[in-house]
Amino acid sequence: MGKVYTLKEVAEHNDPKDCWLIIDGKVYDVTKFLDDHPGGDDVLLSATGKDATDDFEDVGHSTTAKTMMDEFYVGDIDSETIPSKVEYKPPNQAHYNQDKTPEFIIRILQFLVPLVILGVAVGIRFYTKSL
Repeated sequence: MGKVYTLKEVAEHNDPKDCWLIIDGKVYDVTKFLDDHPGGDDVLLSATGKDATDDFEDVGHSTTAKTMMDEFYVGDIDSETIPSKVEYKPPNQAHYNQDKTPEFIIRILQFLVPLVILGVAVGIRFYTKSL
């Protein structure tokens, strides 16, 4: 078992010359792997300073990739230093009216247009019957 690090300590290792990641509660020094990573070094660098477990799992790494991680292991993360996950709640937004027409006009038209069409149809029916 390796040393236990805080999130702050791991977050300080966030550049191409010194890059650490947190995955499944373990800390990995992936600096030597940056050039060899199939997704490029930007992917790894963007995952520093946070728990990258979800990012790692979302990609669907092979068992070979997971086995390779052992050589980069440097310790464990103090789980109390990682902020709890907050469920995203989108902000309340006003109803979007693309054409900026007041809603009461739209509601009136939704009622009147079918009535006009019905009236025209009935008028045509009576007109054609009288001929």
